[in-house]
Formats: sequence, structure tokens, C-alpha cells
Amino acid sequence: MAARNEPEGGDQPAQRQAATAPARRRSGRPRGETRTREDILAAARGEFHQYGFDRTTIRGIAASAGVDPALVHHYYGSKQDLFLAALQFPAEIPQLVHTVMAGGPEGAGERLVRFFLSIWDRSDTISPFMALLRSAISNPQATAMLREFVTDMVIGPATSQLAVDQRAIRAPLVASQMIGLAFARYVLELEPIRSASLETLVGTVGPTVQRYLTGPLPDSAECPDETAGSPTGSR
Repeated sequence: MAARNEPEGGDQPAQRQAATAPARRRSGRPRGETRTREDILAAARGEFHQYGFDRTTIRGIAASAGVDPALVHHYYGSKQDLFLAALQFPAEIPQLVHTVMAGGPEGAGERLVRFFLSIWDRSDTISPFMALLRSAISNPQATAMLREFVTDMVIGPATSQLAVDQRAIRAPLVASQMIGLAFARYVLELEPIRSASLETLVGTVGPTVQRYLTGPLPDSAECPDETAGSPTGSR
């Protein structure tokens, strides 16, 4: 009997390995959950930045983060959910807009352009901005997010704080200038805009934004919702 037991005893290391095999497979799961989530989020920002929403894949994000694709789904669900999580902009942006506009209408155009370019060039915001810009071309939700960010978080509050007239048309005009500048500089990399200095762009684009903010606009530029409730708008 002892002789028959020896092979069983000799197999104990193999048995221990088999018993611990599931634990080794689970070692692919994060040792530190927060760190792994952050790694996935950073990888997602990089992938969305480079490829936009449609061309980015969960497998590509997982490979960049060095994790199994199942972990990406485990922490963030779908690619759409991860995209939304990756596009969290700094919470202080509304307060920064308020500070920038505190100087009043004079010179507001140049201050706003400088603020936009400074934000876009920040290391903690360039990836979310680039991901949003690239994705907005083909993804309706990204388009809505870009529109809401520009109008609700920046341009809308800026024009309201300046108390300018015809805000319903001035805000979209400013937004069109700033989004166009972003596409030319960061997505199309159109020269010499791509390599122009901050002050060059501020001095060149700022006066146009200033005119949109405070300059005279033709009467035909009034939006229907601004005149619909007035006697002249109802004629």
C-alpha cells in the first residue's frame, strides 16, 4: 500500500499547481482596483484621442492598458460608457470662464481665445478635447457633447456674463470660430495655424471673436426665438 501511495505523494506538487490554477488566472484581475481603472481610462483617452470613437476598439484599449478586454467591460461596461467616462473635463472650467470674462466686454475676444488655447494645450485636457473633436465628425453623441460643452460650459456663460445683446446668435458665432480653430490646429494640423504661437493666434483670431461678441450685427441676424414674443417679431 505504501508503494502505491508514493506516486500519489509524488503528484502533490502537480496537484497543488492544478488547485492554484484558477487563482493564477484570477491574477489577471487588478491587484489595485483604482490603479487598474485609472490605467484603462488613460489608455481609453489615448485611443479615442488618436482614432476617434468609431475606430477605437475595446481590444485596442485593453492592449494599451495591458489588461484583458474583459476587465474593460467589467469596470466600464460598453465602449460608449467608457467614452463618456474618458471625456470628463476639469470641473474648474466654468469658474475659469467667469474669471476670464470678469474684465468686461473690452478685450474679451482676445481673452477668450487665449483661454481656449490654454485649456486645449493642457496635458489633462488635450486628450479629452481631441477625442471629442475627432469623434464629433461621425458620432452623434460626441457631436452633442461637443456642442453642449462649448455652448453650455463656455460660450453661453461668457456671453451671459458680458450681458451683450443678441446672445442667441452671438454665442453660436463665437462657438463656430473656436471649434473651427480647434479643428484646424489640432485635427487637420493646418499650417501655419498648427505651429503658430499662442500670441499670434490670440492677436489674429481675437478681434474676430470680439466682433462676434460686441460688434454690430445686421438686423437679419436676430434669431426667431428672440423676436417671437415681441410685437415686431409677431408681425
